[in-house]
Amino acid sequence: MVTISLCMIVKNEEAVLGRCLDSVKDAVDEIIIVDTGSSDRTKEIAAEYTDKIYDFEWVNDFSAARNEAFSKAEMDYCMWLDADDILEEKGQEKLLFWKAQADDTADVVMMDYAAGFDEEGRVTFCYERERLLKRKRGFRWEGRVHEAVPVSGKVERLALRIEHHSRKTSYGHRNLRIYEDMKEAGEPFHARDLFYYARELYYHRRYEEAVGCFLFFLEQKDAFCENQVDACRFTAYCLYALGREEKALSYLYRGLRYRTPGGELCCEIGKHFADRQNWEQAAFWYEAALHAPKKTAGGFVQEECYGYVPCIQLSVCYDRMGEKKKAYECHKMAGKYKPYGREYRKNEEYFRNME
Repeated sequence: MVTISLCMIVKNEEAVLGRCLDSVKDAVDEIIIVDTGSSDRTKEIAAEYTDKIYDFEWVNDFSAARNEAFSKAEMDYCMWLDADDILEEKGQEKLLFWKAQADDTADVVMMDYAAGFDEEGRVTFCYERERLLKRKRGFRWEGRVHEAVPVSGKVERLALRIEHHSRKTSYGHRNLRIYEDMKEAGEPFHARDLFYYARELYYHRRYEEAVGCFLFFLEQKDAFCENQVDACRFTAYCLYALGREEKALSYLYRGLRYRTPGGELCCEIGKHFADRQNWEQAAFWYEAALHAPKKTAGGFVQEECYGYVPCIQLSVCYDRMGEKKKAYECHKMAGKYKPYGREYRKNEEYFRNME
């Protein structure tokens, strides 16, 4: 049986740390906690699960902290979690089963990371992350913010979902400050850094700067294709905010260059036309979303863009086009995806009143 070191970095996580560790403690062989400056009960809670608790001075670098945690590991694989993550229900059983049958040949084990949920707890946003890394390979985290481990060697995929349940209610300035400190210090920005820096600028409504940064990112030869598509979408969001609607549409179309379009991009193009009451064009793109292939490994997936959202919007489009039967059929399809959806319930009342 292979062994696992759980390696975590924490700061002021008393509200969630116990929940996280309870979800995984029986499936790992050691727990390593690197604390970057907690002033609450985080370390006291951690001590209920492990004696391997280390202080680490925060240097505005998430990779430095994660690499410190990995350096303390002694087991076959290093596993990472954030304090507001948990293993899915029965996740420990799945991980124990994998440990029992694993032959130690995998260098990296990928798992799904669910980061968005609807009102019934169903996953709406997910992507794949490197979750278990063979310690002897000496993998290193890279990137001060939105850090990642460059994956190499034999890669396996384990059907175990990690769920991110954040309790934060506001979006802070920390990540943006780190990127701007890097910029001021003249540190090099790799393609991944440029993409996430541009997103931070967008989230802080610095739209002109964000557009420039996204376009510079799109020029990078080593840019990840999924990020290129998303960069086109975010560039469009910025341009909409700046009142440049046709230019925004051109960047949504540009996103079609990089891969077979996914539901997310098709829905965005459909929305552009629906917002302008161009119902036939909108219906074309929502139909495309409904039949689009989901993204390849590593991309962000908005689950509702492959079912519920295009069905709801197609119902509206066909209704406005006078095709009531098709509108109702799409409405019923939406109900199969999400019968508790607010939009579906509202449309149900609309169609009932038409009878």
